[in-house]
Amino acid sequence: MTGNACVVQIVVQINGSAGGVPKLPVPSARATAVGLQGDAHRDRQHDGGLDRALCLFSHERIRALQAEGQPIAAGSIGENLTIDGLDWSAVTPGSYLLLGSQVVAQVTRYTSPCTSITGAFRDRNYSRVSQKRHPGDSWVHARALQEGPLTSGDPVALLTEAEALSPIGSR
Repeated sequence: MTGNACVVQIVVQINGSAGGVPKLPVPSARATAVGLQGDAHRDRQHDGGLDRALCLFSHERIRALQAEGQPIAAGSIGENLTIDGLDWSAVTPGSYLLLGSQVVAQVTRYTSPCTSITGAFRDRNYSRVSQKRHPGDSWVHARALQEGPLTSGDPVALLTEAEALSPIGSR
């Protein structure tokens, strides 16, 4: 695995809702090819589906935005998984993650912010998490290549493509 052994990388919070934002913390959930069980989406055109099964954001980026005075919190912009300890600049489309001991995810795209998250930002400036306007401050969508259970506190690691596509017992 390519993760840094000196830095603890964990799922800080798992978030879900009956649809829309904010997504609220849940202690555990199962990641499937179409999303987290128990989580729903109001806008199926822009959220959910195979290439947008999971939505992830950096806990460090949330804290940095809070330091700017933004009222953002984990889950408030709709991410399913709030992650701590990863080099967020390495979480780009095409990268692979091991979430917990079983879930393998591939980042498919940066998420496009929309007006439904305006409450998480001072002056309703939801473009503050736009990859185009503020590179590195965006959250990402991912497909679940391998399904499995997730619990808050689970480890997270960046994987190479070879590691991500190898059988689970050989990692």
